[in-house]
Amino acid sequence: MPIQRVFPRLLVSAVFLGGLLVLSGCSSAPTPPVPDADAGMGATSACGEPAPPVIDAAPIGWASVPDLGLEGTTGGDGGEVVPVATTQEFLLANERVEPLVIEVSGTIGDGRRLSIASNKTIIGVGERPTIQGALEIEEVSNVIVRNLFVVGNNCRDAEGGDCQRGSDAVRIGDGAHHVWIDHVDVSDGSDGNLDVNGAADYITISWSKFSYSSTTRDHRFSNLIGSGDDNFEDRGKLRVTWHHCWWADRVQERMPRSRFGDVHVFNSYYSARRNSYCIRAGVETRILAEGNYFDHVEDPFDIDAMSGIIESRNNQFDGTNAGVVPATSFAPPYAYTLDPVMTVPCAVSQGVGPH
Repeated sequence: MPIQRVFPRLLVSAVFLGGLLVLSGCSSAPTPPVPDADAGMGATSACGEPAPPVIDAAPIGWASVPDLGLEGTTGGDGGEVVPVATTQEFLLANERVEPLVIEVSGTIGDGRRLSIASNKTIIGVGERPTIQGALEIEEVSNVIVRNLFVVGNNCRDAEGGDCQRGSDAVRIGDGAHHVWIDHVDVSDGSDGNLDVNGAADYITISWSKFSYSSTTRDHRFSNLIGSGDDNFEDRGKLRVTWHHCWWADRVQERMPRSRFGDVHVFNSYYSARRNSYCIRAGVETRILAEGNYFDHVEDPFDIDAMSGIIESRNNQFDGTNAGVVPATSFAPPYAYTLDPVMTVPCAVSQGVGPH
């Protein structure tokens, strides 16, 4: 039987399929990806018409796990709906301490670093809702970010032109926990596109796309988990789930690259040709990679520390090799359902990002 669920200013009809909430009536369809020499799109050439996007009612993965005084990640559910259309309105809304659903329309950010407060849902509405600059989720908990484009500063904020001195497009750190990033399109972060460090914990990133607009810069390192081998405060933290994500045009490496954390990557699509590597396990990290599709990319798996582990299950390697020693990682303490791996290229490339 169809069920109806009211999101802020959006009434949708939906049915549950395999534990996921499938929506119809979305406000807009994603722009079809355009293949180029750096994006391996062969597996998506026969996708056909896009299926209705999958919008999960609640996070799947580490962000769903009860701990640290929370029963999961709910963001601003039940709070006032606050529309914002300027950077100043966004900043003022995040000064409030109560749960809020903050609706972003148009383009805001002005290249600045925008901080998100605890117990907030940030959701894009209307035509191409965009934050230009950097989102910072630091020293907070219970945050949801959905349905947004986040366009980084593309090294314009980097001292001396060194991209690593600029901001991540999205940073989750400094003890932040229970954060869910969903249906977000992140590109051109100066340092990283979306990094998790500083003992952050219980994070899920789902149905999101990562890319760069050109190859004129060398530092195209998308997603880093844990920023140093000697950051021992990260032990027992940095638990991150990535599912139904797309590492797309011109990403060079870190899809993701992890230290210390227990990281679960499933049903994601890799098409960033001419890359260096995809998933890298660093010091004391355990990575479970399953049901992912690697489309003519270099080195799907890489281990650069003896204490790093990658367990590969049921992945598809199209035009590439696995290159990983069999290992056992960890058992995720949450429920999830794997999609058939051969459906991943079409489902993910058509379903990620804002809708």
